[in-house]
Amino acid sequence: MTITSGRPWQETDRGVRLFVRVTPKAAKDGIDGIRTLDDGRAVIQVRVRAVPDKGAANKAVLTVVAKVLGLSRSSVTLESGSTSRIKTLRVDGDAQRIAASLTALTGSG
Repeated sequence: MTITSGRPWQETDRGVRLFVRVTPKAAKDGIDGIRTLDDGRAVIQVRVRAVPDKGAANKAVLTVVAKVLGLSRSSVTLESGSTSRIKTLRVDGDAQRIAASLTALTGSG
């Protein structure tokens, strides 16, 4: 997984590929900004109240990301990492608008 310019997302022809690190069983759902992993990759830190059982946490992550970006839930899908804390999401839509929303949300540029 290669991330350019230190941002935890890549613009694609369909929208954005988003790299996240998930904390399940959190006190509340939300996004805590950008985190740099030990290997240097940038990810968006996402917290969800759901437990990692039978896909519940994955579904919650997709819902949280869609909500904060102002998109329909069907616009956000899990590309990889279904059993890992580190996940790749595909966010379909206008890549420039999504990237601008992510930049505003995370304070990155």
